[in-house]
Amino acid sequence: MKTTLFLDRALLPDGWAEAVRIHAEDGTITAIETGAEPATGENREALGLAGVPNLHSHAFQRAMAGLAERRGPARDSFWTWREVMYRFLERLTPDDVEAIAAYAYAEMLESGFTAVAEFHYLHHGPDGTPYDNVAELALRHLAAAEETGIGITLLPVFYAHATFGGAAPTPGQRRFINDADSFSAIVEAGRAANAGKTGRSLGVAPHSLRAATPEELAAILPLAPDGPVHIHAAEQVKEVEDCLEWSGQRPVEWLLEHAGVDERWCLIHATHLTEAETAGLAASGAVAGLCPITEANLGDGIFPASAYLEAGGRFGVGTDSNIAIGAAEELRQLEYAQRLSLRGRNLLSRQEGESTGRALLQGAQAGSAQALGQRLGALAVGARCDVVCLEMLHPDMAGREGDLAVDTWVFALGRAAIGSVYAGGQRVVEMGRHTARSAIDIRYRNVVRRLTAA
Repeated sequence: MKTTLFLDRALLPDGWAEAVRIHAEDGTITAIETGAEPATGENREALGLAGVPNLHSHAFQRAMAGLAERRGPARDSFWTWREVMYRFLERLTPDDVEAIAAYAYAEMLESGFTAVAEFHYLHHGPDGTPYDNVAELALRHLAAAEETGIGITLLPVFYAHATFGGAAPTPGQRRFINDADSFSAIVEAGRAANAGKTGRSLGVAPHSLRAATPEELAAILPLAPDGPVHIHAAEQVKEVEDCLEWSGQRPVEWLLEHAGVDERWCLIHATHLTEAETAGLAASGAVAGLCPITEANLGDGIFPASAYLEAGGRFGVGTDSNIAIGAAEELRQLEYAQRLSLRGRNLLSRQEGESTGRALLQGAQAGSAQALGQRLGALAVGARCDVVCLEMLHPDMAGREGDLAVDTWVFALGRAAIGSVYAGGQRVVEMGRHTARSAIDIRYRNVVRRLTAA
């Protein structure tokens, strides 16, 4: 199917351009004209940006947002939050998982995320028994992506152990656990479901060095030889300490030395890095997968983004636990955490006079696209036709164009600045609302009501 979109102004890879017409076929940009004349009847928008790929999502956690915000008997942490998550997921059915994912993906599109890397580790039934189709829940995420129009990189997660050294999993982890054969079956089912469809790709995700032994890591990487590899690393201080006790090395240090980390890899969080690890990760060509809102919510710590960018590192952003979903909001939190820790301003733009909002946006677009293993995040021929159109009639946008409009979106308006969103060339968001929002809301509301009453 062929489509066109006319933009009065658009941010292209080489800068701002006027009167831009984008041609797309089957969801992919085939040609871009500048200085064009609008045609009667074609879709026309005031200001367009490439969509932001979301490089890390656990979609099912969207429905537990707000459920872990009560103080416990001792100091709360990621580890106590995790116990709440284990209890929550005991009640989720496949229909629930699909309804929650569709709701989360619609919210992502409404906020400027136009593709998602689904770090999928909820595989089995509540007692740990595989479904008749071992890939049932993976396919439910693909169905939710199809319904909403979001692009997706499916990342089946290998999870086999409770902690370093191959320890047996805990009862709360039983829905995650696979051996090599069952995991391979999930990967192959995802590959078959993606075949011939644009806006989709497949990778693998060893959950962490806690959950996969070095031997298992080596065994699963060949299952997606050309796809991305994502792994949680150094999110928590305790994780770093436990890894040192197990191996004598820190998690990122171990991965850089033993795992062949390169451009295919995305290290999620990588919060706690030494100077040597920061430089090594930057030099590897891998992407640091940062989820600033979740990292703040869980009390993880602050990634050394300023030093990492000075070393030439690549980064992208994700929504992780989906406690709050917003592309601009993740970018803002990333910059603000640096401001709080380093006591400065405009720390993640690299030169005098540069727009910090644009620097954050384009850095995240490029890094996240690399992490998803797709042509995304740029209005360029050969890329998926994902376009975020800002609402230039918003009062705060009055008289603001170009970089100033981007800064206003990122640092002031967030989701309120989104007008239309096109995913794969199709308009899926109008006036800030997903076109299928009503039906998606009904299913999601019923799920949340039942889960809350249980």
